[in-house]
Amino acid sequence: MRFAGLSPDERARLDAIGRVWNDDLGASRKVVLDVYRDHHQEKAANDGIVVHRDLAYGADPAHRLDVFESSSRCASGRGRPVVVFVHGGAFTRGSKSVDGLIYDNVLRWFSRQGLVGVNVEYRLAPGAQYPEGARDVAAAIDWIAANIERFGGNPRAILLVGHSAGGCHVAGYLHDPNVGRLPSPDIRGAVLISARLRADSLPTNPNANNVRQYFGDDEAAYDALSPVIHAGTSALPVMVAVAEFENRYIDAYGAEFVQRHAMRTGKAPRFVQLSRHNHTSIVAHFDTHEEELGHEIMRFAIDECGLFPCGLSCQKRK
Repeated sequence: MRFAGLSPDERARLDAIGRVWNDDLGASRKVVLDVYRDHHQEKAANDGIVVHRDLAYGADPAHRLDVFESSSRCASGRGRPVVVFVHGGAFTRGSKSVDGLIYDNVLRWFSRQGLVGVNVEYRLAPGAQYPEGARDVAAAIDWIAANIERFGGNPRAILLVGHSAGGCHVAGYLHDPNVGRLPSPDIRGAVLISARLRADSLPTNPNANNVRQYFGDDEAAYDALSPVIHAGTSALPVMVAVAEFENRYIDAYGAEFVQRHAMRTGKAPRFVQLSRHNHTSIVAHFDTHEEELGHEIMRFAIDECGLFPCGLSCQKRK
């Protein structure tokens, strides 16, 4: 059920901002956070998940990540699969943990499903411009592959998830040759949630200035720098999810990625659009009573990526 666990008033507030989402992104986002805050506080209280905060994966102060570890270990002895989340923020803002709840909720939910969660911080524009966001993802993955076993994770079984600008960085890391390195073979699949997969500075894009701060002022180069042009160049399984009410054009770019992937490979990647949800609630709803997207990602992880969470089917990984 959409917006399951929310009160009628909370559902009405989310429906109302969906219709005017792009009029004032900051105000709309605040409504979403206000609606979900108490629900996340309730779920996070005494949930048995240990969070290791602000572990350094590089030299910059922004090179920090949090590891979410369930209190139990995998019965197979091989460690739990690892889900790595890269937050959004229109390239110039955002953090891995907003008020200690968003985006912690995403990793808490996946930890409950039998995975180890990792929440990644990265450098922001204009201090770090294209393709440095993708390079930070690469550095975080290197750290995870070398260190995640001590938190009960399997370094050879990583699902990489990115939201908004974070989805752009994830797609760039996996596909863009300008990043300067191949993605780790430990990545088994990727999920792009409301990802900005095309650079644009259209006057109707409410984040056009943010795009310029990351990709630079040469708009003629934007097409070549956009992750969407690399869709289907890798055999890595990928899933795309968008909301009904997106930051302008993000849903179109997600659909374009799916189409280009299908034309290049002959098979469309898994694609989900969440009705009634918006660009923020598509991730803010994780770890509440609504679990449709989470379960769709888990099916993707199992069926297409070969990741079998502990407590579900460890024996299949033998």
